[in-house]
Amino acid sequence: MAEPMPQAPAAADDAVLGRLSTLDRFLPVWIGVAMVAGLLLGRWVTGLDDALAAVEIGSVSLPIAIGLLVMMYPVLAKVRYDELGHVTGDRRLLATSIVLNWVLGPALMFALAWLLLPDLPEYRTGLIIVGLARCIAMVLIWNDLACGDREAAAILVALNAVFQIIAFALLGYFYLQVLPGWLGLDQAALDVSMWDIAKSVLIFLGIPLLAGYLTRVLGERAKGREWYEERFLPRIGPVALYGLLFTIVVMFALQGDAITSQPLDVARIALPLLAYFVLMWGGSMALTKALGFDYQRATAVSFTAAGNNFELAIAVAIGVFGVASGQALAGVVGPLIEVPVLVGLVYVSLWARRFFPEATPSRSTTTGARA
Repeated sequence: MAEPMPQAPAAADDAVLGRLSTLDRFLPVWIGVAMVAGLLLGRWVTGLDDALAAVEIGSVSLPIAIGLLVMMYPVLAKVRYDELGHVTGDRRLLATSIVLNWVLGPALMFALAWLLLPDLPEYRTGLIIVGLARCIAMVLIWNDLACGDREAAAILVALNAVFQIIAFALLGYFYLQVLPGWLGLDQAALDVSMWDIAKSVLIFLGIPLLAGYLTRVLGERAKGREWYEERFLPRIGPVALYGLLFTIVVMFALQGDAITSQPLDVARIALPLLAYFVLMWGGSMALTKALGFDYQRATAVSFTAAGNNFELAIAVAIGVFGVASGQALAGVVGPLIEVPVLVGLVYVSLWARRFFPEATPSRSTTTGARA
């Protein structure tokens, strides 16, 4: 539902949390509750792992696979695919986003993972996978809260959604196998092929991507864009959270012993994630300022670069390494850290607005409403 654009950064600053839905505002709380529920479930239910493995899709148990697909579908139904063709209208915007998302972002996460988790190969691998899963729909929330350019953000989201199908498996194999070998780093803990990654991406991104695309095309054709975005999307939006929480409950039920025996692991996983968000967002804002971007487009590019598609990262980690793996746990910790950090960066962005030029009327878009 559209809201009027704040008149000044200070007014927007006061309204940031109020403009988040209750589900989004307390997402770290829901994730924490799901973790605890999973740990308790793992203690109380015997034979849970055998029951989950009774039916599998690929190497993922059917209940978890359904949870992952449900988690991804609403996110991809939000993407405005018809705007992807407009991306060539601003080639500098496109080039900057591609470099930040597909060159600097994965490289930075690779460096942080090896620097801060040299003795924890499973978590390190999980974080590298997180770095490869570029943000899609969630970035629209942060961009809107920070009064960024909605059209630019929508275009970049559509670009990332399509680009991940093409690039994820190749980059995953490069950062997990090829680059560590070139640098002489330990590869003993890795047993992954490019096809393993590609298969997970095709299943857990390709299927919901096709479903989301068809839903938007058919929904807009039948009822129009206003009905689709203002009535239909709000109804299916919470389903993504339910899928995420279901997956977390099952994962923590299966990982209970490992987690409770090493409680500091979550804190160690959180540290490189925190550094990543701050460095990616801050570096992106500095770069776009140097390139002369207006505030609205700088914000869209920066939040797109800083956010990650944790749903995809979790799906790939589970599909390749298993639901009880450290790689999957690293993916789960991601949104627990991302939400409060990026909400904080929204405030920083609104403060930094004074240092950027504003968009001209012909390029400005309606901001301040959630897509």
